[in-house]
Amino acid sequence: MRRTVIQGAAIATVDVFGTEHADGHLVVEDGRIAAVGAGPAPVRDGDRVVDGRGCLATPGLVNTHHHLYQWATRGFAQQSDLFHWLVELYPVWAGLDEDTTRVAATAGLLRLARTGCTTAADHHYVFPAGGGDLLGATVEAAGAVGLRLHAVRGSMDRGESHGGLPPDSLVETTDGALAGTQAAVERWHDPAPDALVRVAVGPCSPFSVSAELMSGAAELARAAGVRLHTHLAETVDEEVQCLAEYGCTPVEYAERTGWLGPDVWLAHGVHLSDSAIGALAARGTGVAHCPTSNARLGAGTARVADLLAAGVPVGLGADGAASNEDGGLGVELRQATYLARLRGGADALDVRQALWLATVGGALCLGRHVELGSLEPGKLADVALWRLDGLAHAGIADPVAALVLGALPPLRLLLVGGHPVVEDDRATGVDEGAAARDLAAVSARLAASVG
Repeated sequence: MRRTVIQGAAIATVDVFGTEHADGHLVVEDGRIAAVGAGPAPVRDGDRVVDGRGCLATPGLVNTHHHLYQWATRGFAQQSDLFHWLVELYPVWAGLDEDTTRVAATAGLLRLARTGCTTAADHHYVFPAGGGDLLGATVEAAGAVGLRLHAVRGSMDRGESHGGLPPDSLVETTDGALAGTQAAVERWHDPAPDALVRVAVGPCSPFSVSAELMSGAAELARAAGVRLHTHLAETVDEEVQCLAEYGCTPVEYAERTGWLGPDVWLAHGVHLSDSAIGALAARGTGVAHCPTSNARLGAGTARVADLLAAGVPVGLGADGAASNEDGGLGVELRQATYLARLRGGADALDVRQALWLATVGGALCLGRHVELGSLEPGKLADVALWRLDGLAHAGIADPVAALVLGALPPLRLLLVGGHPVVEDDRATGVDEGAAARDLAAVSARLAASVG
C-alpha cells in the first residue's frame, strides 16, 4: 500500500491536548498514521497526495451501539414507546434469515461509512430457528463495505411464558445461548491491535434475559478475554420492572450479575441516579449514548454532562434503524449536543466534547483507545476527511463547529487502516444502488410476511 499524504487540511487530532492545525498535513503509511502536524509534509515519489484544502480531518467515528439487521424494518411502530415498539417488531424479526441480514447489514454499514464511521459495534440478539448464519452474514457485510466490526453476539432466553417480552419462538435456551456465544468468540474474535473483527458478549436486556444467562455470559466473556455489552436503564418502565422483579435498580442488578467493570459498556443509560453514575464511574463502565433513538422512542435523554463530569467513558451510538431511520453516525454529533443542552443548558456540551464522544469516547467504550480515536503517529489510520468548502458551511470559521452544528458535510475521503472506503462521497467497495434495491426487496418481503 503506497503512502497517502493529506496536505492543506484543517486537522482536529482529538488527542489529550486537543491539538488542532488550521493548515496541516497527515501522512499514512502501512495502515498507520506516520505523521501529523502543521504546514505541508515532504512528499516522496509514488505517494498519493490528497488536496485537503477546504476540508477538516478528524479521526474516523466510532459507533458504540447498533442493530444492523433492523435496516430491513424501518418505519414500523412510529409512535410507540420501547416496550410496545418491541412487541410490534418481534414478529417481523422472526422472519430474519441469512440473506436478509446480509442485505440489511450492508445497507446499514454503507450509511455509517457515508457519515464518517470507521468502527461499528453491532448488537445482534435475534436468531430465529432455521435462519442460518446471521452473525456470519454481518461479518461478511462489514468485510465488503470495509469497516471495522465489533460483533456483539446477543442472546435472549426469557420469552413471554417466563415474563419476558419476546415470543417464545424467538428465544434460545440458556445453554444454547451460551454455546452460540462461545462459538462466535472462537470463530470470529481477533485480539490483534489492527483487528477488523472483534466479538463481544451481549445478552439483550434484563427484560428478555434470565439472571442465569446474564451471570453466565459475564463469566464466559471474562474467561475468553472479550468485552461485555447489554442494554440498561433505557426507560422508566425498565426500572419499574426491575424493582418489582429483583428489588433493585437496573445498575444494582447489573452489579449483582457481574455486569459492572472496565470491560463493560452499556447501551443508553438514560435513567441513572447520582449513585448509579457514581457506580459506573467507580468501576470504569462505559455508556453508549444514542440520542436520536432515545428521542424517537420518547425514552428520555441521558445525563451526558454528568456522566462525563464523573469520569464515565461515553461514546455515541446510532442504534438500530428501526428506532433511528437515518442510521448515520455523523448526525449524532449535533443530536448529542442539542439534547444535552436541552437538558442542562447551553454550556452542557460543547462541539469539541461532541467530537470526543464520537471518537475517543467510543474507542474507550470498545477498549481500543490505544489504537483508535485520535490522529496521532502510531495509531491506526482510520481517518475522516470532511469537505467544508460548500454553501452549507461557508462563513463558519471554526471547522469543528461547522462539522458538529452545521449540516453533515460530504466526505472527501474515509480511510480504514489506510484503505479508502469512501472517496468523493461514494463508497468504494459496494454498489450503493444495488444495495438500495436489495434492501427495498427484503424489507417488502418481511413486511408482507406479517400482513
